[in-house]
Amino acid sequence: MTARKWSIAGQLFALQALVVTLLVTAGAVGAALLARADAREAATDEVLAVAEAVARAPQVAAALRTPDPSAALQPYAESVRIGTETDFVVVMAPDRTRYTHPDPTRIGQPFIGEIGPALAGHPWTVVNTGTLGESVRAVVPVRGPDGTVTGLVSVGITTNSINRKLLSRAPVLLAVTGAVLALAGLGSWLLSRRLRRQTHGLGPAQMTRMYEYYDAVLHSVGEGLVVVDAGRRIALINDEGRRLLGLPPDAPLVDRPVTGLSLPPALVELVTAGRAAHDELILTADRSLVANQRPTALDGRAHGSVLTLRDHTELRALSSELDSVRGLTEALRSQAHEAANRLHTVLTLVELGRADEAVRLATEELALAQQLTDQVVGAIAEPALAALLLGKSAQAAERGVELTVDPDSRLDVGTLPPADLLTVLGNLVDNALEAVATAPPPRRVRVRVTEGAGEVVVEVTDSGPGLPPEQVADAFRRGWSTKRDGRGIGLALVGQVVTRHGGRYEVGAAPQGGTTFRIRLPVGAGSPT
Repeated sequence: MTARKWSIAGQLFALQALVVTLLVTAGAVGAALLARADAREAATDEVLAVAEAVARAPQVAAALRTPDPSAALQPYAESVRIGTETDFVVVMAPDRTRYTHPDPTRIGQPFIGEIGPALAGHPWTVVNTGTLGESVRAVVPVRGPDGTVTGLVSVGITTNSINRKLLSRAPVLLAVTGAVLALAGLGSWLLSRRLRRQTHGLGPAQMTRMYEYYDAVLHSVGEGLVVVDAGRRIALINDEGRRLLGLPPDAPLVDRPVTGLSLPPALVELVTAGRAAHDELILTADRSLVANQRPTALDGRAHGSVLTLRDHTELRALSSELDSVRGLTEALRSQAHEAANRLHTVLTLVELGRADEAVRLATEELALAQQLTDQVVGAIAEPALAALLLGKSAQAAERGVELTVDPDSRLDVGTLPPADLLTVLGNLVDNALEAVATAPPPRRVRVRVTEGAGEVVVEVTDSGPGLPPEQVADAFRRGWSTKRDGRGIGLALVGQVVTRHGGRYEVGAAPQGGTTFRIRLPVGAGSPT
């Protein structure tokens, strides 16, 4: 495996191992140097203390006044040297003549080294080279009864002795260094293993390429993408997701809980539950979104969920128009069937020689149909809305419901988008027809559409059982329905149009019983086109 193919974890482990080794080695060398300096300082203090003790000993001052000082001082100096584990204890005359020495053959010879400060009465420590090699030594004056310097005492420890003591401690230092290296290496290996698991063994080039692809896909995908972690916080959201949910494009959303954002309640419930969802309809203030959610797991543990959103606003509007066209087609088919029956009746009457009755029957049917058509077309100039009302009239007739259009109804072409008008009026009429379906006769639905004072008012009144006031707010929420098998989408779509246009809705009891739904939609510069 070449270096350029190493995973990030492998490269990090190698770098950590190198850095830790260098740091531990530098620390060990520094510790050794400090120990050496401490050892020299300790040796200096030791030889100075021993030299001062010897110089103050009464027998030393007394021996220096005898004709042969070596006879008394040599055994004493050797006992002190052995007892203090120093390398030499030398007592000398002020003229450097040695009275004692570890090597008896050097007694009587001059002392090698600086003694000037000691002759002046000051203790003196120095690192110097003598007959035993380089040593740390102290030179202390011996004073007579009159205070004069009658001799000198030099005590020393060779550098080799100091180094031997340090080397005796080397195994401990090496053991500590090895333990630190082992612990550091273990820590680096554990960190590398964790990083390898988190990065799936990918190398820097692979990670870079993956990020570039991920970033390109994230910003170019046509669907909204929202990734939620196990704590129900936003882990990732793409540009389309922000747009569909109406979130600011530059707002920081990562790590924010979904409950803290202005999201539709249905979407919050879906994400919070973390359940799987397939093509579930979510209504925002101005959009119809289709949501798909799939929970994710890693190593058997819940890891959050992935939510995709598709904009079906236009498709929902087209679907609503298609439903209206289908309803109109069914109504025309029913009317054709009824017309065929009446035509056969008229023909039969003619064959029976009852022509006057045949003419009267045909004229009455034609007058009723023409009256309804003239009323709707004359009041509603918007052709799609007029066609919708004609179709709904035929549907109402099939269900035994009397649907009437208020004579005061007026609406010009282009006042509001036809798709929004179809959504509002179509769903209100459908709900009214459902409401009166189980009510006792007479079953009536009245429609009134007017324009004035800068707004369009769509009013639908039914003779059904009525809607309790406490259920009005819930009626415009997706999923609410008075029917067990109902999906509760119609009034939610109406509420979406009201919100998009900045309008309002009013729900109240009708004078003769039932419910009146009144939708007010502003027109003019403030209305979306």
